[in-house]
Amino acid sequence: MNESIILGIESSCDDTSAAVILGNKILSNIAASQDVHRDYGGVVPELASRAHQQNIIPVVEKAVTQANIQQKDISAIGFTRGPGLLGSLLVGTSFAKSLSMSLNVPLIEVNHLQAHILAHFIDDANTMPPKFPFLCLTVSGGHTMIVLVKDYFDMQIIGKTTDDAAGEAFDKIGKIFGLDYPAGPLVDRLAKKGDENSFKFNKPRLGNYDYSFSGIKTSVLYFIQKEVQKNPNFIKENLNNLCASVQKSIVDILMDKLEKASADLNIKEVAIAGGVSANSGLREAMKKNAEKLGWHIYIPKFEYTTDNAAMIAMVAQLKLERNEFADLSVGASARYDMEEVFKNKEE
Repeated sequence: MNESIILGIESSCDDTSAAVILGNKILSNIAASQDVHRDYGGVVPELASRAHQQNIIPVVEKAVTQANIQQKDISAIGFTRGPGLLGSLLVGTSFAKSLSMSLNVPLIEVNHLQAHILAHFIDDANTMPPKFPFLCLTVSGGHTMIVLVKDYFDMQIIGKTTDDAAGEAFDKIGKIFGLDYPAGPLVDRLAKKGDENSFKFNKPRLGNYDYSFSGIKTSVLYFIQKEVQKNPNFIKENLNNLCASVQKSIVDILMDKLEKASADLNIKEVAIAGGVSANSGLREAMKKNAEKLGWHIYIPKFEYTTDNAAMIAMVAQLKLERNEFADLSVGASARYDMEEVFKNKEE
């Protein structure tokens, strides 16, 4: 890899992040989160973009300082173009364009989901990076999909959610239990104290490698309503077991399709990426399958699972080597048409 210094900027949702990478080694990875959304039970787009405007300059300054470089040392600037919240993306995109102009360095646009997958190639993300081809279960609050990764920029979505994402299901079910937003990490923490076999919830029956999580959300809701009618303290008395059972159900749904894809395609190089890849139940299931099915598994460090600029900088580094630059007319894209980046699964 060229030993270029790249500044990465990530602002797709409610975390403002900046990172500096040298080759594929992260020199700094700074993030400012937004606690304001907890009071609303979810991310409020207008508040998110306002907070990004307040955070982006100090976050970038801290990333540059911690990396022990000066702005004049930066070779290129990578930024998240999408997908994500448009107002949030606009802040990062505008800042990146302005800084690239002032420093007279190339601008590199990055797809957020592609970055989650390619985070595995950061120097300290794993003991070693995945070998091509590999399968990557990319799972977060907004997306759940299985991607066949043939090369850095040759990826094909072979399965995706038809409704809710897994992270969204964790948060919505957590809300049913009365947990604060974001509920996913709280469900994970409480699940460690519970019995995962206490309760059973419906699993979807979809063909191919697609997912559905709306059914389990509805199943949990109806079950809780029924039990609370009989015992108003049901949730409080069974919270740990409920969290453990829900987590097992969601992880089982995720792993069933991943196992099927691995067997059908005869690929044993298997990775996970995205915010939900921090979930302890999912990580444990991956380790069990490594023993049971002979998978070579790749589980990223926690700091590279949630939205972070290190992964943006990593993709920018790979694109810099290929001279893939954006011009100043590039705009933020809330949807960032997946077919621009990934091959369509129907092809």
